Amino acid sequence: MAQTVGRNLAAPLLFLNFIMYIIVIGFASWNLNHFINGQTNYPGVAGNGATFYFLIFAILAGVIGAVSKLAGGNHIRSWRNDSLPAASATSIIAWAITALAFGLACKEIGIGGHRGWRLRVLEAFIIILFFTQLLYLLLIHAGIFSSKYGPGYRDPDYGVGAGPGEVKGTRI
Repeated sequence: MAQTVGRNLAAPLLFLNFIMYIIVIGFASWNLNHFINGQTNYPGVAGNGATFYFLIFAILAGVIGAVSKLAGGNHIRSWRNDSLPAASATSIIAWAITALAFGLACKEIGIGGHRGWRLRVLEAFIIILFFTQLLYLLLIHAGIFSSKYGPGYRDPDYGVGAGPGEVKGTRI
């Protein structure tokens, strides 16, 4: 199978997104733990009325995003049509939840107030992940337009050996 542009661009982006989602899990869980314990006067936690909801969706986006990268890694490794549905479905779900966290991050920034550096870093990571996850999603779906960009939907070496009407070596 020929090398494709989509695969060469999607693989580093997949790794970058995976690392960023792991960082989001760390920052969101730390902030959520201190927020639940009532330590909002702790340096780096504070926030405003949107903080609790933002932290919930940020940790959810982080976990689902990191898990979706496992299916994405399998698709990048094989780069075939039969691995695309799992990678694309989990990536769409991860992007949708990241989009919800992105909206809450924008709301939290808009409300203002004192937000510690960890919360601001988490907001920045969610905003960056919103766009990089969308770009990754577009790259793995690029094969729809041309087989130059992805596995395409007319994979010539898929099912080699079975002609039309053949099932396990017998003619129908």
